[in-house]
Amino acid sequence: MADGSQEDAGDAAAGRRTRKRAFLAGLRWTSLRLRLVVVFGAVALTAAVSASGIAYWLNRESVLSRTQTSALKDFKQEMRDKAAQLPLRPTQPELEYTAQQMARGSAGFSVLLIGERAEGKPVVGVSDQDAFTLDDVPKSLQTAVNDRQKVTSGNTSPYHIFWQRTQRGQTPYLVGGTRIVGGGPTGYVFLSLEQEREDLNALAWSLAIATGLALVGSALLAQAAATTVLKPVQRLGHAARQLGEGKFDTRLRVSGTDELADLSRTFNNAAASLQKKIDDMSAREESSRRFVADMSHELRTPLTALTAVTEVLEDEADTLDPMIAPAVTLVVSETRRLNDLVENLMEVTRFDAGTARLVLDDVDVADQVTACIDARAWLDAVELDAERGMMARLDPRRLDVILANLIGNALKHGGSPVRVSVRAVGRELVIEVRDNGPGIPEDVLPHVFDRFYKASASRPRSEGSGLGLSIAMENAHIHGGDITAANAPDGGAVFVLRLPLDDSEDAGDEDERGHGHGSARGEGGEEQ
Repeated sequence: MADGSQEDAGDAAAGRRTRKRAFLAGLRWTSLRLRLVVVFGAVALTAAVSASGIAYWLNRESVLSRTQTSALKDFKQEMRDKAAQLPLRPTQPELEYTAQQMARGSAGFSVLLIGERAEGKPVVGVSDQDAFTLDDVPKSLQTAVNDRQKVTSGNTSPYHIFWQRTQRGQTPYLVGGTRIVGGGPTGYVFLSLEQEREDLNALAWSLAIATGLALVGSALLAQAAATTVLKPVQRLGHAARQLGEGKFDTRLRVSGTDELADLSRTFNNAAASLQKKIDDMSAREESSRRFVADMSHELRTPLTALTAVTEVLEDEADTLDPMIAPAVTLVVSETRRLNDLVENLMEVTRFDAGTARLVLDDVDVADQVTACIDARAWLDAVELDAERGMMARLDPRRLDVILANLIGNALKHGGSPVRVSVRAVGRELVIEVRDNGPGIPEDVLPHVFDRFYKASASRPRSEGSGLGLSIAMENAHIHGGDITAANAPDGGAVFVLRLPLDDSEDAGDEDERGHGHGSARGEGGEEQ
């Protein structure tokens, strides 16, 4: 039960990690979903801010204009009704009393009156000394109020009422002023706009909340739109990945008549066409492999007879007529070459068909290399640098094929002495074969492991089959390794075989699963 709980917890944690990765992937700047949400949000934010700004500005002007018009109208009326009744030379108490009477109305403003008790001697009366003084009236407003204008047909009064918005501390105020025509006091009104500002602030908060809600709504709408649009795209991407993995029967369910449905139909048609072409190519390839395998198999019987005859002829070569001996030698050589070619073709066919298998064993690499060299009488032409006791789990026959082809190719096209070094690098077995020849031309290097590749068109024939190095590469790949070719700085070609030194259970399973079929003769092709 404890193990089950731990597994469930592990599955849950893995699920959370998967969901987190998917969420983070959806938030990448390259994500179409995120771009849709950002675009929708930007459009909604722009529209909401614009609408809110216009609404706020219109309401602000409306509120302030209404308050201002009402206050100035009441102030003008009070000036006519009360200030105009003052004597031409009022006293300061008279001005104060009149100002207090004017401020007692429902408008809620403060009043300041300025008169002259004598020529050039002003006197001031205010409704509230703490609320409003002459210092609160801007100089520009005082100048405009006292400026006597010319009376014309379009201007019937020399004095008009002027106003200005100002601020004292953190509180906004409306300041207005005018004077009595025909002589009389000058009056100023001082009205706090604090209430209007609070109302406008409340309106601004309401508009901000509405903008935020519009932004959230647009994000939700964008998410819904992205889900609607991207779900078919995601299905298309998943289907494309499956198609890329070789599942050519992958198809999309098509519904609707929109552009995405057309895209799905196009994908299905392309997948069906690709599947048909792949099936046709696979059938042709299988037919070609079968033909090569059948041809190679059918050639083995006559080749066996020919080989037996050529061996007899070779034994009797010394007793043959000197005119016939060269022809017999040529027949023997070409028969052996043909036999090697058939064997190599059969081996290549197994690799192409995927039937080649490893027969693994624990191998002393130095002994295996020595046996390969000794079996082909190359001891005098090869220098071996290898420590005995270096064990590796390999297929001995396939390692022999690789070494025979690499060393034989070096001797044939590079020249002796050929140096073979064996060492372990980390978890890899590295076998280096270096010859003493001119090296490989740079334009040939990328093709040395190609089948039947000829380094020069002037040498269409050779003693080899042209398959040796390609078979060596296939045998390295089936071990999980690789072979590289290069030129040494001091001259000569260098072939490096790298095989994994891994005795894992997988290698053991491979040993139990399959056996190699047939053999591949070790020989050097025309790769150089």
